[in-house]
Amino acid sequence: MDLGLKGKRIMVAAGSRGLGYGIAHQVAQEGARVSIAAPTAPRVHESAEKLRTETGAEVISSVFDARDPNSILRWRDDALAAFGGIDGLVVNAAGPPAGKFDDFNDDDWHSAYELTLLSAVRMIRAVLPSMRENGAGSIITVTSTSVKEPIDILLLSNVMRSGVTSLAKSLSRQLAPEGIRVNNLVPGAINTDRLKGLIKTEAQRSGKPEAELWSAREATIPMGRVGEADEFGRAGAFLLSDASSYITGQTLVVDGGAVKTVW
Repeated sequence: MDLGLKGKRIMVAAGSRGLGYGIAHQVAQEGARVSIAAPTAPRVHESAEKLRTETGAEVISSVFDARDPNSILRWRDDALAAFGGIDGLVVNAAGPPAGKFDDFNDDDWHSAYELTLLSAVRMIRAVLPSMRENGAGSIITVTSTSVKEPIDILLLSNVMRSGVTSLAKSLSRQLAPEGIRVNNLVPGAINTDRLKGLIKTEAQRSGKPEAELWSAREATIPMGRVGEADEFGRAGAFLLSDASSYITGQTLVVDGGAVKTVW
């Protein structure tokens, strides 16, 4: 199937590694022109060079802080200067710290709001003028299975990512008449630094070996293993592409069958 991504101009937040890199890699392989952004200068530029080498695609990189509105606008402006417009956006950011209700104060809640929910609002707001000018666009938000089944040690993520999911659903209805689609993409257990960090935190809290926790996690997945970033990335490439032209306002879960909810 031709996804119709050749020449499309795609911005991928937190695209230097993990889930974001998986999406960036897949759309670059399909011939998209890609702008990745991440907070660490050496890593994001090195990742862009790796993508260019592996795919032959046009890939640019920007340093940004998802909590800084001016940083988001600079990233958007870099993409516009290089590509002349924006066809797709991947809303993505590092997750808030793990913990339960009593672990967090007001500053923690505010920080999680800025990082996860308000950053999504700002990224989407930044690209809408270009998409409206084009009369088309695709936006995907990377959330978490916590929007389907709350995760006990991820209270901040449970709350903020559910807000992002509701934002995407609301915007999908508002923007559909303008040719702009908005969908949520939910990773289950994917082999990323984020998951490794959560396993490590859980090991420290429980006193259990990390290997035991990995095995326990895999045992909850019907497919019997964690996923890889490129598997997640292929789902992202589909939602960004013309192949999904009649899909908007949906939440696609990529988790090997682990989530038990019907909806």
